[in-house]
Amino acid sequence: MADTDLQADPRRNSSATADDLEAENVSLRLLLAQAEIDAQSLLETAGIDAREREAADRLQKLILEEMHHRIKNTIATVGAIVSQSLRDVPEARHAQHAIEGRLLALGRAHDLLLLARWTSADLGTIVRSATEAFDDPDQPKFSISGPEIRMVSSAVIAIAMTLNELCTNTTKFGALSVPQGRVDIRWTLDQQARRLQLTWTETNGAEVRPPAKRSFGTRLIETLGKQLRGEVRLTYAPTGFVYAFDVPMASLTSIAA
Repeated sequence: MADTDLQADPRRNSSATADDLEAENVSLRLLLAQAEIDAQSLLETAGIDAREREAADRLQKLILEEMHHRIKNTIATVGAIVSQSLRDVPEARHAQHAIEGRLLALGRAHDLLLLARWTSADLGTIVRSATEAFDDPDQPKFSISGPEIRMVSSAVIAIAMTLNELCTNTTKFGALSVPQGRVDIRWTLDQQARRLQLTWTETNGAEVRPPAKRSFGTRLIETLGKQLRGEVRLTYAPTGFVYAFDVPMASLTSIAA
């Protein structure tokens, strides 16, 4: 009886199927419309987020540049004060030049940090920047080698200041005080111990003699090394002065506690 009814009224079954399909089409169109709205909303949100990030980056860049500008002005002001204060003191001329050189080294270190957005700088870049003013492009006096090491700002300043002291000393009393003198700077990384070993070795210079007393420059080098929790060793070998620095990588790549 049921089979007879189904066969007897096929139009009713066809009409029901058409209604179901239409309902599904309406539902599908609604879903697609909602998906389009959701997609548009996501794109708008992403656009806002991108604009906010861009604005934040611009603001950070402006703040860093302003901070850098003020620091450089402060360094210049301190240099002017030193120059004016010691101008009429002939016996302090050496001290004046030493202080001015250290301030210039500090300024160059800050220049490197600005280029790196005040986050980090590569050790090789720091070494080359520090030695550039003391080198001869026609007859290079420095040999520099070592792996890439990204260092935080505190380490950048300490290393840059140390290298300035070493450069100043070698041009006055060490290997670079004579034409044939050379300096080899190299560093290696002990992956297992997580320590960096950096050496500065002078060759072909005048015979080296240990100083009668520790100078301010020597004390500064040792103090800068201790700030990074490193070990500094100064060797006054007859064949040439050697500076060796052994420091934990954690002091170079993260803010020391």
